[in-house]
Amino acid sequence: MRPGSFLAIGLVWTGLLHGQSRPLDGFDQYVERSMKAWQIPGLAIAVVKDGQVVLARGYGVRRVGQPEPVTANTLFAIGSATKAFTATAAGIMADRGRLDLDARATTYLPSFELADPRLTHEVTVRDLMTHRTGVGGGDLLWVSGGFDRDEIVRRIRFVPATWGIRSRFDYSNIMFIAAGQAVAAAAGAGLDQVLRNELLLPLGMTNTTTSVRDLPPGGDVASPHDPRSTGPIRVPWRNMDNTLAGGGINSNASDMAKWLRFQLGRGALDGRRLVSEPFIDETRTPQMVIRREGFWADMTPDAHFMSYGIGWFLSDYHGYQMLQHGGGIDGMSAMVGLMPEQGVGVVVLTNLNGNLLPGALMHRVFDAYLGRPPVDWSERARKGVVEATAAGEAADSARVKGVVAGTTPTLPLAQYAGTYRHPAWGDLIVRIEDGKLVAQYGTEFVGELEHLQYDAFRAHWRNPARGTDYLNFTIDVTRHTARADLYLWLTATFDRVAEPSH
Repeated sequence: MRPGSFLAIGLVWTGLLHGQSRPLDGFDQYVERSMKAWQIPGLAIAVVKDGQVVLARGYGVRRVGQPEPVTANTLFAIGSATKAFTATAAGIMADRGRLDLDARATTYLPSFELADPRLTHEVTVRDLMTHRTGVGGGDLLWVSGGFDRDEIVRRIRFVPATWGIRSRFDYSNIMFIAAGQAVAAAAGAGLDQVLRNELLLPLGMTNTTTSVRDLPPGGDVASPHDPRSTGPIRVPWRNMDNTLAGGGINSNASDMAKWLRFQLGRGALDGRRLVSEPFIDETRTPQMVIRREGFWADMTPDAHFMSYGIGWFLSDYHGYQMLQHGGGIDGMSAMVGLMPEQGVGVVVLTNLNGNLLPGALMHRVFDAYLGRPPVDWSERARKGVVEATAAGEAADSARVKGVVAGTTPTLPLAQYAGTYRHPAWGDLIVRIEDGKLVAQYGTEFVGELEHLQYDAFRAHWRNPARGTDYLNFTIDVTRHTARADLYLWLTATFDRVAEPSH
């Protein structure tokens, strides 16, 4: 019998005693069929109904090409589903009178600044956790891996606002990082310690970690994978220490079932209360309206309204409130969902980047407990991803197809080498290795530059999770490089740093 099977059998028997197994009849087969369609190596799921764990088990394998099965105890990254943990920690501090969500962020982070000084004194801790500061994006501050939490918060002042404060929802990981630092300051301890001592240990989530450095070597740990046309490939675990508040927790289905029970218990588990009911209710109260269009509409099918609470996306679903928060980092995709009025919670953890099966399975579970006819949410989502992927590949092919053949760089390769700097994003370093140009941005982006045309190059990042991107140099009138435009998911312009004169 495979590891974890005794746990699964026990939980199914518990469900039978409570009359709760029938809604999930045929669910295992649906999961396995859907995993095959998405080419997902491994998946773990937990379902809670009325305080009881009715399902907690694993499917598939921890890593491609290896036999070790995923169990209910296999660790995965939960990504941005971490935000609800950070929000709850803030509530614990608020209950103790150590943190005021409506106080200025500078109350706890005196050095916190925005590009517009008038807004610096308006932004509250609540604003940081509800994506409404007007400063969206900014992910290069943490994605590069080159800055720690304090440095990320310091550099926020160089990220210009896109919208007026509280005028528009604009998802921002960097503001959640700032919120985590505010919680830590209020608690007088590092955020890792706060999450561990105030939530993880009291809830019995003893296998959950706040850093990849704490993953047990050789233990029951899933490997991240990136999708390829030839099948998923393994990629390195990403260190998320600098963005713990926004996405750094690693957990398993068994531990996350306790988190679901705690949330459905409105801040208490097995008679032990950790945070007040009024604060839990506040996290589920709309704080910022989200326009249901594009990605957000796809995320909330059959909904009429969507908003952000505190650490949760909120919407209606067939007459009931639905809370959810997905999480996606290198090689991992997750979903945590709640329907409090129905007493149902679900967590889905997978070890394949960019797949939408976790959200599809969440909807499948909710439909089952609402008594609705089954919908193949997996196939509906997969078709959307296939179409989007094809469109992206076509755009990339068109970009390369338009390259002018036979051109050469304006300058000798050695003259492109140097340091290029952006006040927020930091340094892009270009150097010569074995006669080739190599670019390095932070710790996460290192790779060879392939010449495309004129002064444009394609970066082949050594980490397979990074893929390829583009780098274009601008030459000034003195025939020196003046700046470098790095095209990731946005265009970042880095100005050449003058060489010291001798």
